[in-house]
Amino acid sequence: MSEADTILAVLTAREMAAQIGMNKGASAALATAVSELATNVIKYAGRGTMTLRGLAKLGRPGLEVVIEDFGPGIADVGLAMTDRASTGGTLGLGLPGTKRLVDEFELETELGKGTRVRVVKWG
Repeated sequence: MSEADTILAVLTAREMAAQIGMNKGASAALATAVSELATNVIKYAGRGTMTLRGLAKLGRPGLEVVIEDFGPGIADVGLAMTDRASTGGTLGLGLPGTKRLVDEFELETELGKGTRVRVVKWG
């Protein structure tokens, strides 16, 4: 995976959000979340997958994004979900910031196997 893959992931999420009728604010928040998650895959795992699925709830469009990597996993999820905690020399806002941008956030990780993050944004 490369920076070009991150750009493609963001553009794909934005395009699908527009196709299902998501509002621009929700689409922008989702695109930022996808960018953060894809960047984490590049930085910590090197390779991964992204799956998108359109949703509807009471007439509201939503988009589910699942990003899964095959990296080392996260040793301390509690720490990783704390603002300003970073193992990669960054600001440490990626995962907690992503969680604030979306309406649903699930993280599963297994050491030596990888990490799976599922997010949903309604809008």
